[in-house]
Amino acid sequence: MTETPEKGERIAKVLSRAGIASRREAERMIEAGRVAVNGKTIPSPALNVTPADKIRVDGKDVGDAEPARLWLYHKPIGLVTSERDEKGRDTVFANLPGDLPRVMSVGRLDINSEGLLLLTNDGGIKRKLELPSTGWLRKYRVRVNGIVIEDHLAPLRRGLTIDGERFQPMNISVDRQQGSNAWLTVGIREGKNREIRRAFDTIHLPVNRLIRVSYGPFQLGELPAGEVEEIKGRVLRDQLGLTPEKAAQKSTKIVKRRR
Repeated sequence: MTETPEKGERIAKVLSRAGIASRREAERMIEAGRVAVNGKTIPSPALNVTPADKIRVDGKDVGDAEPARLWLYHKPIGLVTSERDEKGRDTVFANLPGDLPRVMSVGRLDINSEGLLLLTNDGGIKRKLELPSTGWLRKYRVRVNGIVIEDHLAPLRRGLTIDGERFQPMNISVDRQQGSNAWLTVGIREGKNREIRRAFDTIHLPVNRLIRVSYGPFQLGELPAGEVEEIKGRVLRDQLGLTPEKAAQKSTKIVKRRR
C-alpha cells in the first residue's frame, strides 16, 4: 500500500472508476470494513493505492477499470433513485435489466418524477456530468395546476432564493393551457433537490407532473418507460472529450427490462 499522497490515487476514486460504487458510497463501504488492500482490511478511505496493489471488495478481486459507458434510462413514476431505500420503496436499481454491469445514476429524479435518467459505470463521468460548472441544460416537460400568467413567471426567469438557497434563472416557455392545468417546458442548469417543484410552489402553481426529456445533448426521445438504451462510444467520446481507449466501442442497443 502506498501511504504517501503524491503516489497513486485515493482508494475511493479507484473503486469509483472501476464501477464498484460512487466515490461517496465507496467511502462508506470502506468504513464498513468491506474493502481490503493487499490482504488487509482498511479502516479508512484516507489511503492511496497504485496499480500494483491488490484490492478486494466483499472478498472479490477488483479488476482494472472497464471502458466508460453511458446509458439512457426512462425512469417511471414510483421508483426511488437509490440502491436501497430505508422505507422499503421500490428502487430504480432493482428494476434495471439483469445484463447491465454495476451502474451509478447521474443525479436523481424524485419518486414522483419520470423521464430521462443517465446511468454510467464510470465515477469520473458521473462527477463530470453532475458538476454545476459543466452547465449542461436539463429540460423538463412540466404540468402545473393553475392559470399561467407570463408576468408571474418573472421571478423564476430571474432566479430566486428559497429558504436561503439560491436558484439560477430558469428557461421557461408556456406550451398550452388545458382547463385548470398548463404544460410548460422548463430548462435548468443545476438540478438542485426538487428545484422545479419548489420554485413553482412559490408562485402558487403546484407541479403535478414532471418529465425530464433531456440532459445536455442526451435526449429521452421515444424510449419506452422502464427501458434502457446505451449511448454509442463514438457519441460519448465526442460529447465528453474522452479518448478512444477510455470510451467503450459499443453500438447503441436497447436492453429490455426484467419482467
